[in-house]
Amino acid sequence: MLDLPQTFIDLCQSVTAKRPKTVINHILEYGFITTEELKVRYGYNHPPRAVRDVREHGIAIETFRVDGSDGRKIAAYRFGDTTIQPFTKLSGRTGLSKKIKTALIAKYGCQCFIYLEKMAESDLQIDHRVPYQVDGDGANSELNPDDFMLLSGSANRAKSWSCEQCDNWQETKDRAICLSCYWAYPACYSHIAMRQVRRLDLIWQGDETDAYEELKSEASTQGKTMPVFVKEILVQALQQSITKNIKES
Repeated sequence: MLDLPQTFIDLCQSVTAKRPKTVINHILEYGFITTEELKVRYGYNHPPRAVRDVREHGIAIETFRVDGSDGRKIAAYRFGDTTIQPFTKLSGRTGLSKKIKTALIAKYGCQCFIYLEKMAESDLQIDHRVPYQVDGDGANSELNPDDFMLLSGSANRAKSWSCEQCDNWQETKDRAICLSCYWAYPACYSHIAMRQVRRLDLIWQGDETDAYEELKSEASTQGKTMPVFVKEILVQALQQSITKNIKES
């Protein structure tokens, strides 16, 4: 057992959800846990998600690198500095109530905020718009639904991975940087995890899948990947529109 403040140990023991509890108990016993152990020993194919669950219970976790079984460097996780952070049980994921989810669906519809894919309510996950690791739940005791977003499982995993590679997550922890990121507002952003990248996610649903299959077939015929082929079509359409507007002006 690590030499930790009793208040911190009490907080760790208050966590009952299986996934974060597994991570916490392993770190308490061994000092840290690796991505390899999370995958091989515990069967968690997305280790950052399991670690994020711990952070969302108000428990600081820091990332460092160790040698994996194959000699390559892999991520490992341990508790942060318990002497400088007040470890009170914040609402985290346990406080993301049905009320918040209902409010978000009423305002934005029953769909993933990132992919705009319409989904069953039970398939949507509530996620902090600004990562909990960066800003916690903010200064207000009353949770604001617009501080959260509804994501599909795949979008949540993609956001989690991208955010955890970002310098703002690891070092800066500036809420304003997160708010101007794609992962907070995909319809209006200036960067993706502090990189000058632009991204467009397209979903074909229902009858639209026929058009998707036609695009896929044509892309294959031309020996191109779907992203490259669709991007070329969009650029050509834009150029044609610009040319038409110039002629008409």
